[in-house]
Amino acid sequence: MSNPLQQFGNIPVTASALESLFPHIKRGNQKIRLLERDNQIIRLKRGLYVCNPEITGKILSTELIANHLYAPSYVSMSSALRYYGLIPEAVYTKQSMTLKHAKDFDTQFGRFEYTHISKNAFSVGLTSIRKDEYAFVMATPEKALCDLIANSPKVNLLFAGVLDERCKSDNK
Repeated sequence: MSNPLQQFGNIPVTASALESLFPHIKRGNQKIRLLERDNQIIRLKRGLYVCNPEITGKILSTELIANHLYAPSYVSMSSALRYYGLIPEAVYTKQSMTLKHAKDFDTQFGRFEYTHISKNAFSVGLTSIRKDEYAFVMATPEKALCDLIANSPKVNLLFAGVLDERCKSDNK
């Protein structure tokens, strides 16, 4: 391994992890600026980077980036439905659910949108998807659809619940 950055592969890394590779340089942030200037690392947000795939030989995963960019989170809604091949249209924004406040990030790899979800609903219906030497967290198809419906502005879930109860009583 000629370049020490290769050990990170396509996994997003913190500034401190990068600085630990170069202990002989007293000011680690200076080395990070140089690595970024030389296009060896790519900034996702302040303090979080990915190594250039030309150096690591690993293809970057926007799903893995989404999990690390704003954690805890999982890929969901249209992004997950497209990943599973359940919708035909292209999805240009990586949509995720998080326990934190809603937030958006615009990066070199596209737009990442995070929607708040309650703690009780967060961990239900998640799966870990393994690829080569990494894994990322994504909603199951059913969970992705539920997240999408629950976060669609024109859907009145209260009315849908009342209608569902009425349909059940009509069928008795």
